[in-house]
Amino acid sequence: MPSPTEPDLSQALERDEISPYFQPLVELTTGKLTGFEVLARWKHPVRGMIPPDVFIPLAEKAGLIGRLMEQILRKAFAAASVLPDPLSLSANISAIQFRDIDLPLQIAHAATQGGFALDRLILEVTESALADNLQQAREISMRLKELGIRLALDDFGTGYSSLRHLQALPFDELKVDASFVRSMDHTRESRKIAAAIVGLGHSLGLITVAEGIETQAQAEMLLWLGCDCGQGWLYGRAVPAEDLPGILARETLSPRIEVLAGDVSGSPAGRMEALPAQRLAQLQAIYDGVPVGLCFLDTSMRYMSINKRLAEMNGAPVADHIGRRVGDLYPGMFKIVGPYIRRALHGESLSSIEATYSRPVPDGRSRTLLLSYEPVRDEASEVIGVSVAVVDISSRKLAEEALKESEDHYRHAVELNPQIPWTASPDFVEIDVSPSWQKLTGMSSEEIHNHGWVNAVHPDDMERARNAVGASIETGMPLDLELRVRRADGAWIWIRSRGSPRRDAEGKVVRWYGSMEDIDDRKKMAQALIESEALLKAVFDAVPVGIVITDGSPMMPSEYPLARAIVTGNPVGPEEFLYRGLDGSDGWVSATAAPVRGRDGQILGGVVALLDIDDLKRERQALLDRISELERQVLGLRSPLATE
Repeated sequence: MPSPTEPDLSQALERDEISPYFQPLVELTTGKLTGFEVLARWKHPVRGMIPPDVFIPLAEKAGLIGRLMEQILRKAFAAASVLPDPLSLSANISAIQFRDIDLPLQIAHAATQGGFALDRLILEVTESALADNLQQAREISMRLKELGIRLALDDFGTGYSSLRHLQALPFDELKVDASFVRSMDHTRESRKIAAAIVGLGHSLGLITVAEGIETQAQAEMLLWLGCDCGQGWLYGRAVPAEDLPGILARETLSPRIEVLAGDVSGSPAGRMEALPAQRLAQLQAIYDGVPVGLCFLDTSMRYMSINKRLAEMNGAPVADHIGRRVGDLYPGMFKIVGPYIRRALHGESLSSIEATYSRPVPDGRSRTLLLSYEPVRDEASEVIGVSVAVVDISSRKLAEEALKESEDHYRHAVELNPQIPWTASPDFVEIDVSPSWQKLTGMSSEEIHNHGWVNAVHPDDMERARNAVGASIETGMPLDLELRVRRADGAWIWIRSRGSPRRDAEGKVVRWYGSMEDIDDRKKMAQALIESEALLKAVFDAVPVGIVITDGSPMMPSEYPLARAIVTGNPVGPEEFLYRGLDGSDGWVSATAAPVRGRDGQILGGVVALLDIDDLKRERQALLDRISELERQVLGLRSPLATE
């Protein structure tokens, strides 16, 4: 079938046969839609779909390109009413149109008819449109910019490329041609050209857009190069206006690319050349700023780069390392790290390796390092060197050793402590206790969980122990409990368990802390004392003697026997005293006092025994009175008067 002619194209414009199609533009990092590129499609009633590379040159030759552009833009702007802000539209402007001084007015008129904001429009210009008259191109560009329109330089690097165009004109975007993108996953030159274009765009502050992305591998490579946006069959073919709602309904058009996670050494993205200059500068700042020693060694184990941190750790300037072998600079250390570097050069990834060595510096201190070695591969997956990361963990190792020593001291202190420390959960279900408990009772730490500790309690004390613990749980008050527990040999002994709660900021009990102590001897001594006191009381009650015991200095006159016994330290008495009772009657007592001494002979107090001798005293007095009476009677009988 013959090619279409100029009259065919003119009739097609009159019959509205040429329509806009919309190809998605996405953000590479997220896969989210950023806008659409408007592409002209001619659906001939007889010939079917006629490709743009056929009818666009025909329109330029016939002088119909202006009508074609205006018709396509007007329809595209009307269809864009379904696009939410800030989704944009991109449209191509031919070289001929870019020479038309009225181009800005034509586009503004079409946007007004379609009700489309021009700050959402991006016009794509090829470099061939700039070659003839750069000054005129600059004037038209500035007028377009005044309308809010953004400009993109299309097909950069495929034809007449000049950096002067990028410098002279106010471009916002730089597009990577599809020819480079489609071949970059198998052609190194294409990758290098794409990397250079993206790097150039970043250095000029331009958004970079890649065309013709067909595979996820290409998208990953472009993202690793630093490309911002992309379009191509991976995200969707160009569709008519009626299909736009379906695309808009999708949250993303491709999976999110995680550029910083996982091992990418085997993927195409992991085999890229250097990042663009701007990212290299950022990475260099990170490289020098991180608190980790970093370096890159080539296959001959020479330092090709090293950051300041590692140079400081090695005790030499950065410049002294570059180009020199590790073994030549640090032979002592190389004996330790050399085998790991060789393994990495054979493709093995090594991480978290501890190495200790003495630095070749005056202090000679041993250093402990944490080392990681990662093989670096080129685009053919061949190892071209080793990336080394070094962390000085000397301080941490010293802290760990000090902590271990402290734990040993604490453990020994706990084991030697006569008390048994314990901690418990707020409900006393989970209990941790020192090993001394197992030695005492034979119960393991597992056996005391879930209230298993009551199995060691004497049956007579079990209910009291449960009630005491329950009260502390309910009220949060400290625990203080004396009870008997069964020893490992079966004997029952008394212990005292005390504990206090630890609370959080809201006052809620989060843990109990306490200790147990063996009070069996003390309880037995207390019981013996009670029994002795009872016996002594029985003795006191049985004898007809009053006994008074005092401690320290007596609060009584010094002439009292008890006071003299305490002061002199010698027994006093017995001595007889006439005393007046509470009822006012007088009576006689006999008092015998003695000091009470401690084991060291020191006087602790005194004791006095009082015997009621009133009746005896009165009987004796009566007897004496009788004897006196009898004596008087006898004397009276002998008197001379008595004989007369």
